[in-house]
Amino acid sequence: MPLTPLDIHNKEFSRSFRGYDEDQVNEFLDLVIKDYEALIRENKDLQAQLTTIQERLDHFANIEETLSKTIIVAQEAADEVKTNSKKEAQLILKEAEKNADRIINESLAKSRKIAVEIEELKKQASIYRTRFRTLLEAQLELLGKEDWNSLERMELEQV
Repeated sequence: MPLTPLDIHNKEFSRSFRGYDEDQVNEFLDLVIKDYEALIRENKDLQAQLTTIQERLDHFANIEETLSKTIIVAQEAADEVKTNSKKEAQLILKEAEKNADRIINESLAKSRKIAVEIEELKKQASIYRTRFRTLLEAQLELLGKEDWNSLERMELEQV
């Protein structure tokens, strides 16, 4: 058990012949008691400070641990978002490629259909032109015949 100031104060020394001067011993013990009490108070203050500092250290350690966990969770979330974004981008790209292929195929089909229609129209125009030319040539031939001239004369004579 540790020595207390009260133990020092109550300490009694036995007397002997040619012993120490009792007043000097008591004065010295009083100084020791004062210094010892001051040391005990200082020790208690230091222990209180140590407890406070330890509590703060524990608090900061908890904060550090929480921040560390938060950073890890945030990093994992960021990685997940990044992965999901890449997947979504790939899906969008594939969908865009499908749409582009579909649009190209539709355009090619329309282009072929229009080309066929153009060829058909060219054939019809050629046939029409040939028929029209034939009709005009027949009409010109009729106009060039003598019968037409005689008809004109007949009309003039009747008037």
